[in-house]
Amino acid sequence: MALNLDAIGKKIGPFTKDYTWKDAVLYALGVGAGFSDLDYCYEKDLKVIPSFGITTLYDLMPQLAATSSVNLAGVLHGEQELIFHNPIPPEGTLTTEGAITHCYDKGREKGALVAAEFETFHSNGDKLFTSIVTVFSRLDGGFGGENAPAKEVEFPTRDPDFVVAGKPTEDQPLIYRLSGDVFQLHVDQDFAEMAGFEKPIMHGLCTHGYACRALIDSFVPGEPEKVRRLECRFKRPLYPGMPIKTVIWQTDPGKALWKVINVETNEVVIDNGLFEFGEIPRDEIRFDDRVAIVTGAGAGLGRVYALELAKRGANVVVNDLGGARDGSGEGTSSPADKVVEEIRALGGDAVANYDSVATVEGGQNIVKRALDAFGTVDILINNAGILRDKSFLKMTPENWHLVLDVHLTGAYNVSRPAFAAMKDKGYGRILMTTSAAGLYGNFGQTNYTAAKMGLVGLMNTLKLEGQKYGIKVNTIAPVAASRLTADILPPDFLDKLKPELVAPLALFLVSEKCPVNGNIYNAGMGSFNRAAIATGPGVVVGDDQESPTAEQLVAQWDRITSLEGAKEYQNVQEQIGDLLAAFAQPAETGESSNGFGVVAEVFDFMPGAFVADAAAGVDVVFQYNIGGEGGGDWYCVITDGSCRVQAGTHEKPVCTLMMAAADFLDMMNGKLAAMQAYTSGKLKISGDIMKSQLIEKLFKF
Repeated sequence: MALNLDAIGKKIGPFTKDYTWKDAVLYALGVGAGFSDLDYCYEKDLKVIPSFGITTLYDLMPQLAATSSVNLAGVLHGEQELIFHNPIPPEGTLTTEGAITHCYDKGREKGALVAAEFETFHSNGDKLFTSIVTVFSRLDGGFGGENAPAKEVEFPTRDPDFVVAGKPTEDQPLIYRLSGDVFQLHVDQDFAEMAGFEKPIMHGLCTHGYACRALIDSFVPGEPEKVRRLECRFKRPLYPGMPIKTVIWQTDPGKALWKVINVETNEVVIDNGLFEFGEIPRDEIRFDDRVAIVTGAGAGLGRVYALELAKRGANVVVNDLGGARDGSGEGTSSPADKVVEEIRALGGDAVANYDSVATVEGGQNIVKRALDAFGTVDILINNAGILRDKSFLKMTPENWHLVLDVHLTGAYNVSRPAFAAMKDKGYGRILMTTSAAGLYGNFGQTNYTAAKMGLVGLMNTLKLEGQKYGIKVNTIAPVAASRLTADILPPDFLDKLKPELVAPLALFLVSEKCPVNGNIYNAGMGSFNRAAIATGPGVVVGDDQESPTAEQLVAQWDRITSLEGAKEYQNVQEQIGDLLAAFAQPAETGESSNGFGVVAEVFDFMPGAFVADAAAGVDVVFQYNIGGEGGGDWYCVITDGSCRVQAGTHEKPVCTLMMAAADFLDMMNGKLAAMQAYTSGKLKISGDIMKSQLIEKLFKF
């Protein structure tokens, strides 16, 4: 059976694993711990060896093999990387899921590599670690695919800083297999001989656990919670009982290289070892398990965004057409390729894309590049842009459309397929790039400013449509040096406009930690502030029986234009609700003859105040949640010209009104206008806010 290339991107899992302190101790014993490592072996104040996380793979590997259709006769565990986000607790439930990310072709006689990435969460809600697995399949090469990028570690030529001896017993596989890896190769003599070995071999991951202990003892003794990354390549088998040594070089603060050597043969058993350690900053913004697309990333802001995302662990698609500032030219791959080279030189992973955002096909190809290379899309920064500045009367239709095609339509072209991928996984971050010119205007840039303000409108709707899928959409207005400003602003001023001074805000807005949705921010020269569209309270002129005159508006102009008490709306329903509420009651109200003393009296009175003639064709449920002393919950069901009022909470209200008891009584007794209550926040309405406008017609108090 041929390797299934359609498996790339296919979800694997979720799998759950319940474990107790006994499982953690059993693993520790399986990788050579004992009385000298009592922290790992005694339930009192137990600490878990970080490599215990590897035991989650034993349920996943069979599905990975089945999904990819690898030839099981030639499968070996090739490479393994663990990135730790939180320490592993001594007990709980682990949930792991992921996907195949790559299928690499080493050649017909050399085999294939199948790579997959998994995330593991604890039942307490913490994400514990990311596991990146590469399976080597000796019999599946030659399908014509891309070869894996070279990834050889250059070890120092000097003497190692640490050499830690290990002495696995001949019985070590019998203990280790109880943690879940029960493959016959490690215990069955006949099976081992059939596979070409003289006897059962050590589990490679058991040796991996010995190395993890050695690294902890060398750098952070007694503090396994400080392990941040553990990566290696499995090179040769090892027989049980053979002594080993873990050879370690510290290369930088918090970083080391390592390998495991068979002491008897001097052969390298585990190679390309990388180790990172230190405090895991709980407030650090990381993207270790995320895939980001940055458009227009060949220079300026886009380049800095891509580099910073990669430095923090993201896999990045670097998109850049490579054209001139005005979008002319055939384009070149050079800018995108250079940024990819920079990222890879820093140890990150990135791929280039040269499609134009200005076409539907280009947008689709950009997202497809991410899916093909990394299996998913988590982050999209719409940064691509061009300039074609002219005063309005000199603005040709060509220049108008070209700028809108790149900035506004380009954001649509890329966001649409990215949004679909994010919706499927229930998570995403999209960042639009507007401009101060778009927000406030700039001479000679009608095309540019229109496009940039259009992006705010695109954000305003996407934030609503993406909210239930875990997708947050925000907008940044950067002031930074770029190809678009290189010959416009003076050199001494450009020095103050480093893109690096904008990037921190962009990183935060596309991170998991971002709490906001649908906001606009200015950023430049290290200064950051929020911009918003706010609406003043205004005034009602005239009534629904007679249209106001222009002269009447003039008389009220100061109140109409005042922004004192201005409000920021989250959607158009809120704004229309305020507009309609202005007519619900006159601005000046006197004492009502109803004289409600307690909230319950209002709802007792409601059936008698119901206007049946006004309810023709109305089918609605109003839920009232009245808080504070004397409050409670009531709902009103109106259907077929009838009205039913009942205490309690309805399962499916159409519109919910929330208010404090004292304020509710003031409103029902004519002391508080409905509009004033709503605009001041005393009355909150959720659900179909437009239906709340029916109340005035349906009831006469």
